[in-house]
Amino acid sequence: MYYVVKYTGPFGFIKPWTAVRDGETFSQQFLTPSIIEGVEKKLFPELLNEANRGKISKIKRYRLNYQGIDLQQERTWSKGGINIYKDKGQYKTNLGILNRGVMLNPSLFLAFDNAEDAKVAFSQTVCLCRNEDLLHPVELLDVMSEKEFDAIDGFELIFTDASQGFKVGHNRFDDAAEMFGELKIFGNPVRINT
Repeated sequence: MYYVVKYTGPFGFIKPWTAVRDGETFSQQFLTPSIIEGVEKKLFPELLNEANRGKISKIKRYRLNYQGIDLQQERTWSKGGINIYKDKGQYKTNLGILNRGVMLNPSLFLAFDNAEDAKVAFSQTVCLCRNEDLLHPVELLDVMSEKEFDAIDGFELIFTDASQGFKVGHNRFDDAAEMFGELKIFGNPVRINT
């Protein structure tokens, strides 16, 4: 049985795990183990200790859906800061613009195995990798069975090992250990209604 908290917001961006600065960068549709662990440690700061590094203990499952993807432009520059130089009589810079796809009206469902953890989570906001993309708690759902939770439309990455899933990045909480998962799609993860 799960105690589920539903979060929503006007937009959300989950950076691709490669973090490559391509001309167009779209949100990935799933949360990696390190993202879930980061959300969990934000909600439950008592877990911010060495004994809990690389572990997810309170969030049992999640589901993510949204209404669409919107392209926005983002101004970027290289790690060393802004650099202006003259080359063949022309001034050049290392500034660039990329198109970034953000989720419109994402809904995130977090499942807990006890009511106390769900109530703590319901009293706080979360973000999907970028601090400005806040999702607010809007509903504390009644107890759900696993079958009822699986009826919620959306994407979910089931965390696995290398033999069962594909690589989804490196865990910043676990000494950059490789992360793997199997992407599950439940129902229609791109919502038509609000």
